[in-house]
Amino acid sequence: MSFFRRTLVSFAAAALVAGSAIAQQVPPPPSPVPRPAAPEVPVPPPPDVDGKAWVLMDYATGQILASKNADERVEPASITKIMTDYVISAELANGRIHMTDPVTISEHAWRAGGAGTDGSTSFLKLGSQVPLKDLLYGMIIQSGNDSAIALAEHTAGSEEAFAGLMNAYAKQLGMVNTHYSNASGYPVADHYTTAHDVAILSRALIHNFPDDYAISAIKQFEWNGIKQGNRNALLWRDPSVDGIKTGHTAAAGYCLAASAKRGDSRMIAIVMGASTEKARADSAMALLNYGFSFYETHRLYEAGKPLATPRLWKGQADTLPLGVTDPVLVTVKRGQYDKLKATMDIPATLIAPFKKGQQVGTLRITLDGQPVQSVPLVALADAPQGGFFSRLWDSILLWFHGSGKKADADAK
Repeated sequence: MSFFRRTLVSFAAAALVAGSAIAQQVPPPPSPVPRPAAPEVPVPPPPDVDGKAWVLMDYATGQILASKNADERVEPASITKIMTDYVISAELANGRIHMTDPVTISEHAWRAGGAGTDGSTSFLKLGSQVPLKDLLYGMIIQSGNDSAIALAEHTAGSEEAFAGLMNAYAKQLGMVNTHYSNASGYPVADHYTTAHDVAILSRALIHNFPDDYAISAIKQFEWNGIKQGNRNALLWRDPSVDGIKTGHTAAAGYCLAASAKRGDSRMIAIVMGASTEKARADSAMALLNYGFSFYETHRLYEAGKPLATPRLWKGQADTLPLGVTDPVLVTVKRGQYDKLKATMDIPATLIAPFKKGQQVGTLRITLDGQPVQSVPLVALADAPQGGFFSRLWDSILLWFHGSGKKADADAK
């Protein structure tokens, strides 16, 4: 055998050994699910709810725990004002409007809250100037149509332009079955939503604007010498309830978006089209109690902590730490925690460079074989290319070992 061939064989053998040794350094993925001692408990079906459509959502995960006609289009009535509140809160946060702004009450706003109208009012005076903060309180607590329109006109110039903002934010939030035509919820054509979309919006309001959301827990507000109570009857029934909004018209029926927090858990209940004011409150309360009684939320993974350190080729480092950008939370029926399974889909060959935060794979959570959640696995640090000789060496290793296969790493 020639010197050249002997050298090549020796080099190939070294490459194979080196590649195998490096591959063995990759630790097995961690288990996200400790087995709890709690046994599985029977979970009854959800309560019989008086409503055309309804949804029970877990706030932490956004999971729908129970529903009926969740994506059926319905008239929102004053539930509309949750989006009006969301837009105002977003514009306040962006600094385009301010709580201290004086807002002039137009004839359009004044007439919407005038005597003889079929709706709620804050009793604003025509031509008067009212601080924006008082209008926000009047809309959320008193459900004033005049307050809603005055806020819309001040923010966007007209109620019609403001409705365009509402629809833009709805699209941004993923409310695919919602369209707004006004800020108050007055029944008009092409103004609709769904129980599911209202739940999505409610969750976003609580998460993105907690200070403004807190206004919905205030039980009464006085303006123009007239004190009015919050129409959400659950605020008086249960101290854990802290929002969100009621609505009613003859066509829409009685509607209620309610949320409550008990311990570390928060639930959101949406009831649309109930038969009476009492029925909407009873139904929402029943859904909240059901959620707290039979479901629990668990934190599976922390943000920023490595869940896998697969081999990295042609990089300055030999491995790439992968993890999640936000804590991974899952809500399941009580007693089913130990049935969760997590797997990580990661490409078999990872070649530098990678940027911190770049998606590399996917973390999948299942329960009894059914998908529960999919979360991007991202690089937890920058992974620049290595030097010329390290890249050359890895190219030789890859040539001997092959590449392009997909690894499905079981994280159980």
